[in-house]
Amino acid sequence: MEKLDYKKTFKDLYLPKVRPAFIEVPKMSFIAIDGQGDPNGEEFALATTALYSLSYAVKMSYKGNNIPKGFYDYTVFPLEGVWDLVDKTKSVSDKSNFAYSIMIRQPDFLIPDLFEHFLSETKKKKPNTYLEKAKFITLTEGPCCQMLHLGSYDDEPASFELMEQFCNNNRYTRISKRHREIYLSDPRKTEPDKLKTVLRFSVKNNDIK
Repeated sequence: MEKLDYKKTFKDLYLPKVRPAFIEVPKMSFIAIDGQGDPNGEEFALATTALYSLSYAVKMSYKGNNIPKGFYDYTVFPLEGVWDLVDKTKSVSDKSNFAYSIMIRQPDFLIPDLFEHFLSETKKKKPNTYLEKAKFITLTEGPCCQMLHLGSYDDEPASFELMEQFCNNNRYTRISKRHREIYLSDPRKTEPDKLKTVLRFSVKNNDIK
């Protein structure tokens, strides 16, 4: 059976154009960890490591004695982050004021009971205090505006400005300052000006009452 590759199967979600567009985001399941503060700190790194440890435990589960029902081979999905501000009165440039939920999408066969099993096994094999914060969630974002941002994370405000102008021109309104980022590049191995990040936020159609 062919391996599920998110870049091919879900191209509209993970490989958008470098210009804004609207998209309907379907229901998806994730393993997530919530946190606050500067993403350049140690806490964010440990939380990210915990997410990948769990996600690869699910991915490699076919090598164990109890293969999950409905298992299929797939490429592990990229890291995503939903970002907000702790204090809405402060500038978005104050990274210590960030509130985030980082997550990795999971295959359809992962269900809550299986998640608890993998969580327990990962705690034994790869201890990490941030595994205690890991949770299995299901989200349906619905109508959104998104685009591919090329370059440094610090330059994202310019892309968000383009997205908001696109919404205004097409009679859509951004619902909140919360937004999602999907990291298609590894910042440890990629020059800042070559980073690829999907930016996305929820919108509503002004013509629909």
